[in-house]
Amino acid sequence: MNRITKTFQTLAIRGEKALVAFVSAGDPDRARSLSILRALARGGADVLELGVPFSDPTADGPVIQRASQRALASGMNLAGVLSLCREIRDEFPDLPVVIFSYYNPILAYGGARFYRDALAAGADGTLVVDLPPEESDELTDAWEGDGLCLIRLVAPTTPTERMRAIAEKASGFVYLVSMTGVTGSSGLDSADAARVTRDLKAVTHLPVAVGFGVSTPEQAAVLGAEADGVVVGSAFCRMIEEGADDDAIRAFAASLKKSLK
Repeated sequence: MNRITKTFQTLAIRGEKALVAFVSAGDPDRARSLSILRALARGGADVLELGVPFSDPTADGPVIQRASQRALASGMNLAGVLSLCREIRDEFPDLPVVIFSYYNPILAYGGARFYRDALAAGADGTLVVDLPPEESDELTDAWEGDGLCLIRLVAPTTPTERMRAIAEKASGFVYLVSMTGVTGSSGLDSADAARVTRDLKAVTHLPVAVGFGVSTPEQAAVLGAEADGVVVGSAFCRMIEEGADDDAIRAFAASLKKSLK
C-alpha cells in the first residue's frame, strides 16, 4: 500500500487529521533544508511536500516566490530535490513524501525518467500545479506503472461536476485550495472553505487536504474539522526566511499537529 494511503487510513482510525507540511526544497541551502525537513518530521508532520524551485511560480505568493529564488540561487534543481527525498526516506521510512512542482522542471527532466527516479528516491506522489487533467496524459503515458500518486488540485470556485471529474483522475489525496489568489494570501474564510470541503468530499472517496492561507493552529483546527488534512506552506517558508532554528520550526509543526488531533 502506498504510504500516503496508509497514513490517511491510520490517522482516520485514530480520529486525527493529517498535517501536510510544504517547504521549498533547498531553501536556503541544501544542508539547512535537510535539517528543516528533519525538524518537520520530528515535529509531527504526517506528509512532507518538497517544493521544486522554479523561476516563475505563478500560483505562489511572495513568501514562497522568495523561498524558491533562494533555493535556485543555492543550486537546487529537480535532481537535487530527489536527492533530498532519498535522504529523508532513509531516515523516516514510513513518512509520505510528495514532490510538488510546476510542469516545466518535470518536462525538461523527462516524464519517464522522473517517474523512475522519483520512485527510486522513495517519493510517494507528485503534485504538478499547472497541469490540468485534460493535459496530463502526456506525463502519465510516459510512466511505467501507477506506483506514484498523482495528486490533483481543486479550486474553491470549481463546480461540483468538475470536482468529480478532477477527483476521478487523482490518487493519494485531493488538494483543495481554500481560497482564490496565491499561496500565503490573507483573508481566509474558514466557513466558506469548510463548505467547499464538504462539497468535494461528497464526490470523492479520496482524502481531502485543504491548503493556502493556513498559518495558525486555530485555522488548522477549523479546516481540519471538515477535511482529512491541512496543508501549511507559507508559514513555514516565512519562518525559514526569518532565520528560525530547528527547535522553533519543530515546535510550530507540533502546535499545528496538536490542533488536528
